[in-house]
Amino acid sequence: MEFGDASTIIEGYRDALKHILLMLVGMAEMGFGRPLSLVLGEAAVAPRPGRAGRTGRNKPPAALCLPRHLYRAILLMLRPAESAARRLIIAATQGIVVVLPPFRPRKLKPKISDTVAAMRRLGLAVTLSREDFARFEAERKAAERRTARPRGQNLSLLDPLKYPFRIRRKYVPARAVPRIRSLDDDAPRIPLPPPSQNDPIGAAKLTLRLDALGRALDDLPGQAQRFARWKARNDAGLARDRAARDAAAAGGEPGPVRFRRFSPLRRGRPPGGRLPRFDPDVPKRKNIREVDEILAHANAMAYYALEPPRRRDTS
Repeated sequence: MEFGDASTIIEGYRDALKHILLMLVGMAEMGFGRPLSLVLGEAAVAPRPGRAGRTGRNKPPAALCLPRHLYRAILLMLRPAESAARRLIIAATQGIVVVLPPFRPRKLKPKISDTVAAMRRLGLAVTLSREDFARFEAERKAAERRTARPRGQNLSLLDPLKYPFRIRRKYVPARAVPRIRSLDDDAPRIPLPPPSQNDPIGAAKLTLRLDALGRALDDLPGQAQRFARWKARNDAGLARDRAARDAAAAGGEPGPVRFRRFSPLRRGRPPGGRLPRFDPDVPKRKNIREVDEILAHANAMAYYALEPPRRRDTS
């Protein structure tokens, strides 16, 4: 398969993704009631509430919340747009050569703060020397600075993997609980109302993801260099692991096991997409959006770029 002038196709799809991103930013600004640039400053220093909509002591502030229907509408378009941008970055790495420095194994130095925390959890008294106490204070202050530092977010270059052994739990909604608590209590229990489309959902992370996608689309060559460096490091790591296993097998011992990504892309349908593959001759279905077509074509281009030159189909 040939894609012709790949740079022209990538540039055209990048412009299309920018238009989709502008639409998503407009939807977010409509929900926030102010420009997204003002929301980014608050989202960067906001506490991490966990999953969207989680309530409790980490409840997100009202200024960083969006209505449920608007939050889901943005997320429904943001996921395929991120996947398409990720694949355009991979397709743009063709011809980039990265030379890595000589490998130097890192000497892991355990943190004394982790040791102190483990001993305190066991109820043991901790006595530190003057040097260890100074090191402990330095680690604590560094952790505080990292927590107070405004966090940014870069576009992930790797598809999230599906956990094959995940067990999906069956949750009973709060409104479906029985109204009779006991036979001695005649007072009926009023069930909780069902979730509303206007419930506030914390959108701090969603805002950072929109900003990360915009910065990635503005600097596509830089992101391509970033992916090329990751691929070179990952390939070198796979080669070292293979050599270590072969050396251990020659000595009759089991080799070291380390989990690495063999491919940045997830097998099957791309995340957020509705088309399994790119086929321009197939009639378009009603539920297929523009971003789905961009994602399907970018997915084919990314797989083509990841294949070795000797294995590429040029028919």
